[in-house]
Amino acid sequence: MTAQAASSSGTGNRVIIAVAGVVMQVALGAVYAWSVFRDPLSQQYGASVTATNTTFSITILSLGFAAFFGGLWMNRSGPRIVALTAGVLYGAGVFLASFAGNSLALLYLTYGLLGGVGIGLGYIVPVATLIKWFPDKRGFITGIAVAGFGGGAFVTAFIAKYLVSSVGVFSAFAILGVIYLVMVVGAALFMRNPPEGWKPEGWEPDTTERSDRSGVDYDLSGVLRTWQWYVLWALLFLNVSAGISIITEAAPMAQEITGVNATVAAGLVSIISVANAAGRFLWAWLSDAIGRKWVFFTMFILQAVLFFLLPLVNAYFLLAVLAFIIVSCYGGGFGTMPAFNADYFGPTNVGTNYGLMLTAWGFGGVLGPLLISRVIDTTNSYTLAFYIIAVIMIASAAVAFIVRPPKRETPAGAPQAEEARA
Repeated sequence: MTAQAASSSGTGNRVIIAVAGVVMQVALGAVYAWSVFRDPLSQQYGASVTATNTTFSITILSLGFAAFFGGLWMNRSGPRIVALTAGVLYGAGVFLASFAGNSLALLYLTYGLLGGVGIGLGYIVPVATLIKWFPDKRGFITGIAVAGFGGGAFVTAFIAKYLVSSVGVFSAFAILGVIYLVMVVGAALFMRNPPEGWKPEGWEPDTTERSDRSGVDYDLSGVLRTWQWYVLWALLFLNVSAGISIITEAAPMAQEITGVNATVAAGLVSIISVANAAGRFLWAWLSDAIGRKWVFFTMFILQAVLFFLLPLVNAYFLLAVLAFIIVSCYGGGFGTMPAFNADYFGPTNVGTNYGLMLTAWGFGGVLGPLLISRVIDTTNSYTLAFYIIAVIMIASAAVAFIVRPPKRETPAGAPQAEEARA
């Protein structure tokens, strides 16, 4: 197929694939409604905050590593089979958690491990696929692709709260598991890579040398020989650690700090899910204008200030505003980093290069909830945890300030073969 024919054949298809990718991410992102389940589960098991939140940490840790293997699998088999498997594992993990009423360990295994692997395999598919369909709008499309994930908890928080109060937390898992299975598997049927040689009609690649791009396509072995890959990993890890500490504690934090009831507190979960989704799009869009590193620098400075202010807040409205901005930065990291990765290491192997980088999400998903849970269990207060995170954010801004693209003469691994078509 000629480049011109390929160009015209895929123009309309990429919009449909983008919509399917957002639907998939909405279902996967429902995991961010976790804080709605925390108190009912703690009461059911008679467990501490730390023990209960370990479930969510296992989910995010499993997610990070599964995303890497999903990227490798996509190279060989294409995106559709990876997405279909993701839907089955995710739906099954949440559904099987309904049988964990007498075993916290079984909840770790089902919702935590099995569900997390499904989410990770699914998450990387729309990100890596849509970057190839939208080379002309790299930052914009990665923001859109992951905005659905950030917004997944918006509806889920209210549905989950209703289900927990009406049928119980474990029956809620059974119902939600079936819903997630249908959504992800349905969206997976639309996932495929563009035809060989395809490009948007009328668009030509920018061949001019830019200071914020390497101009080189690296394979996995190549990126691991650059110091920049590890710095980008650290930026994602640090940003995740801060934002996820708010996400995991949103509902109980609102109740303790502002004294609102459980229903209003669950509303904060939906509010910050909007922030998560909006941040993924808006910060990514801004990164196309001012550069990826400056977006991360700005987000870290902003979060440092807000975490210092959080201990002074006792009104629900102010808490919601600060939490909204913080979680928008959390989402912004995910919206911006795929394009950041493609700028520095090229778009050809983004599935594996960025897939491995998502292990930072997994480790950040352990550090953030563990830090805030341990401080709560020890001091019965959020104040110290907020101050610790604020200091971490200041140090993170310094890391963002120093990063720069690999130089063209840096040895790069040979680009891998074109990814399999599905």
